[in-house]
Amino acid sequence: MNTLIAVAIAPVGVGDELSKHVAEVVKVIRESGLPNKTTSMFTEIEGDWDAVMDVVKRATFVLAEKGIRTEVVLKADIRPGVEGMMEGKLDRLNEALNEKPQSVEDRIRQTLGRIRR
Repeated sequence: MNTLIAVAIAPVGVGDELSKHVAEVVKVIRESGLPNKTTSMFTEIEGDWDAVMDVVKRATFVLAEKGIRTEVVLKADIRPGVEGMMEGKLDRLNEALNEKPQSVEDRIRQTLGRIRR
């Protein structure tokens, strides 16, 4: 059953700098081969329910197995028979806003522009 989730997996009690721990989590997600997109607060993953939840489990355990207390926040959208929700939802929103969907290249340029400021 196709599932789109937004998940935040974070260490607890390791100090203020979380980037290296979060990077380990995101690496597991990216290596899964499932469609995914990381933003500043969540990573979206799309695929079959069991496959998505297996990735969440492995990404969580990459920290927990090191003895790090780990917090997981997860939101799921389960739509039988519908695929491509990650991009499709955004395209429909942009259409409702009468905006053309951004290409990957446009998104990169926009992000680089913010970084250079």
